[in-house]
This record gives sequence, structure tokens and C-alpha cells, in this order.
Amino acid sequence: MADDNGGDLDLNSLETPELVEQMHDDLYDGLAAEIAQGTQILLDRGWPADKVLNEALVEGMRIVGVDFRDGILFVPEVLLAANAMKKGMELLRPLLAACDAEPIGKVVIGTVKGDVHDIGKNLVAMMLEGAGFEVIDIGINNPVENYLKALEEHRPDILGMSALLTTTMPYMKVVIDTLKEKGLRDDYIVMVGGAPLNETFGKAVGADAYCRDAAMAVEMAKSLIAERRQAPSLRRLASA
Repeated sequence: MADDNGGDLDLNSLETPELVEQMHDDLYDGLAAEIAQGTQILLDRGWPADKVLNEALVEGMRIVGVDFRDGILFVPEVLLAANAMKKGMELLRPLLAACDAEPIGKVVIGTVKGDVHDIGKNLVAMMLEGAGFEVIDIGINNPVENYLKALEEHRPDILGMSALLTTTMPYMKVVIDTLKEKGLRDDYIVMVGGAPLNETFGKAVGADAYCRDAAMAVEMAKSLIAERRQAPSLRRLASA
């Protein structure tokens, strides 16, 4: 990172509002060391961990997500940004846990049985974490038992399933049908994604949402969680 005169920019020399803006730029450019340094400086200046997360990191990743959605940024750039975000999160995570800061929601995500592709799934997981979700990534090649175990252990708001092969796509229905058989389907928002999928397929297998890319997944996750949390209060008003 260089200043306008070509020299190295000293993050410590920036006023706090300028530092936050610079961190947005550094996230956009995928500068992991600078994000870690900026995060520590804000903490040293007395910012609480949740404020650093939301105003410096989540807002920076929101900008990345918008440009990814609009085709200005592509997968390699977004992966760099997400990895930079992780460096900041390494500093914040224990502080957030200590102060019981609530994430937006919790997500269990994994690629379905028979499919070992994970780039798209990893990108979605990192973008969700960058948006303020707690993400449990159970990896690739997951039979239904793995999903059930993760759901029981972590009690997430959302189950996310990924597939890149047309031959593995149908396994998403196996998982969803199993949730129905066990009476668990209504306990979770189910989101599906992957290159060969489309909205029609998502509806056909019984998912709550199909997401064509990571940026859309973040927006959809926020929207569906907000709807679900609003529903009980609406039901109470209707019965009053």
C-alpha cells in the first residue's frame, strides 16, 4: 500500500474516519497484512470489536459484494478480499465471543455427496462471514448424515448446499426430503447453489432459495432471516 506520493502509507498516521475508509480500499484490494494492522489500530484506539467488524470489515465486504454482483470484480479478486477479511476476523473473533456479540445468523454449508468441488462453496462461506454471519463449513462430499449431524450440533438458521455436477444436484432433494421425514424441514431455511442449478430446480427440490452467486447468497440470507424473525411478531399481532 502506497500513499499519493508513492511512499508507504502509515496507517497509524490516519485519523480514524480516514483509516476506516482506507481499510475499505485495502479489503477491496485484498491486502491482508494491512487489514490486520488496521483492525489492531482501531482496537487500540478503543473501538469495540463489534464496531470494528461492522463499520470497517463488513462494510468493506459489502462494497466488494456489490461490485462482484455487478461484474466489476471476479472470483479471484473476491477470494483475495475474503482472505484479507479473515486476517481481521482472527483478531476480532475471540473479542466478539467474550462480549457475546450476536452474529446476524448462523449458517451450516457444505457440498453434497459425490461432489468434491468447493471453490464456489468457499466463496459463499467467506462472503457470508464477511457480512457478519457465523459460518460452519462442513466441506465436500457430504452424505445426508453429515448435514443432520451438523444441524443437530450447531442449530443454525440456514442450511446451504452446493453442487457443481448435474449428477450430484439431485442429492439436494435427498437431504431436504430427509428433513421432511424427520419433521425438521421447517426448522431451517434451506438455500442451494452451484453452476448447473437454476431457480426452477431450487423450487423443484423444495429449497427456500436458489442463489446464482455469492453476492446474491448474502442478500438472500439476510432477507430470509429477517422475514423469519419478523413472522412470530406478525402472528402475535394477528391473534391479538
